[in-house]
Amino acid sequence: MLKNNNRPTMTERFQHLKQKAQSLAAERHFGVVQGISGLIVTCEGLEGSVLGSRCLIADLNGQETPAEVVAYKDGHTLLMPFSSMEGVGPGCRVYLEQAQSTFNVTEALIGRVVNALGEPIDGKGALGTSGGTPRPLKAKPPSPASRQAIGAKLDTGVRALNTFLTVCQGQRMGIFSGSGVGKSTLMAMVARFATADVNVIGLVGERGREVREFIDQTLGAEGLKKSIIIVATSDEPPLMRRQAAFLTMTIAEHFRDAGKQVMLMMDSVTRFAIAQREIGLSAGEPPTTRGYTPSVFAEIPKLLERAGPGEKGKGHITAIFTVLVEGSDMEEPVADAVRGTIDGHIILTRQLAERGHFPAIDILRSVSRAMPQCNTPEENKIVTEARQTLATYTNMEELIRLGAYRQGADPKVDRAISLYPQLEDFLKQDEYRMATLSDGYLQLKNILEPKS
Repeated sequence: MLKNNNRPTMTERFQHLKQKAQSLAAERHFGVVQGISGLIVTCEGLEGSVLGSRCLIADLNGQETPAEVVAYKDGHTLLMPFSSMEGVGPGCRVYLEQAQSTFNVTEALIGRVVNALGEPIDGKGALGTSGGTPRPLKAKPPSPASRQAIGAKLDTGVRALNTFLTVCQGQRMGIFSGSGVGKSTLMAMVARFATADVNVIGLVGERGREVREFIDQTLGAEGLKKSIIIVATSDEPPLMRRQAAFLTMTIAEHFRDAGKQVMLMMDSVTRFAIAQREIGLSAGEPPTTRGYTPSVFAEIPKLLERAGPGEKGKGHITAIFTVLVEGSDMEEPVADAVRGTIDGHIILTRQLAERGHFPAIDILRSVSRAMPQCNTPEENKIVTEARQTLATYTNMEELIRLGAYRQGADPKVDRAISLYPQLEDFLKQDEYRMATLSDGYLQLKNILEPKS
């Protein structure tokens, strides 16, 4: 009788049986869908889960839909899926995948466009996962005691920002405006021109049509080379839109901890808040100010505080967050919550945009809180004088247009009238032309102190 040389050894058979037993044990640990109401799936028996756990719902066709634990109520686990619930019904099994949601960040992300789950959507193939570092999507900000101070000035390439609203490394700024006033264009200018090692751009709740335009036309190939873009369009479930904001911050934190200078841009915090409101209302939270749930105003500072200076020996996350204000109301709840958390605000106005003034930054209503400390006394003097000149003209603008002001009545007003056209031209900038930090102060000084 011939011997079978391919017969497995006792050790190999034991290892196979052990792996099969472990697999069977894992398969036995599941919950069962009890009901579906709106965006919420009610599950029973999902032991070991915690708030924020990642799960998989197996539908009647065997397809698995990712979901997250968002609440517990009356002894049941409440889940919200990341995608469509077609095919999911009572009796479907729910498997616990991760107790804490994480993402494996790699260098291969640079130059790519991914969705809120980190999956590539740019048609350039799969992402490499070797050498990556799993990071929690809902990490805590660095300890205030261990953080560095805000760093040196950052050249954004935008003349109005470089001079009047200087941005420093690790500073968090907000762009506040209505729709269609130029937020995305200003963001793209900073992405192309800023002296940062890597840009991390989160497009949260963006229109699907505008995503392609932003990448190909507004940002361009040069901007994409050092950028990572995370996209969740307006038609996606609220969990995906919120997840896009968390993933944007998580990727930025990875590169910050690697010692890089990161420019993070998120458009917009308002849509993140709307997504959180939808999740909260579905989970049974009571609506408060303008229908926003209490969790919205708890999550906004948790998200924004993760940006900023890193711990000693690490890099910085310099952040620009856009806020879509309804009817130019700067006191609406989300705008008020964001403004109280960040280090400065850039206000874009429709009046300037309608006059062809781009970027449409209202200098007198905008402020950079870190600016006085990072500028020299001479630079602060130049900016203060320019602001005073603009304020003088603005205060008298109606009288000047009506012809009610007579030249010679006030020397300050006369000077403001003569300098205003040059200051207005100085604040305008073509979106594809860079303006350096040093040249900006020199040009502003020459306007205020013309050589005879």
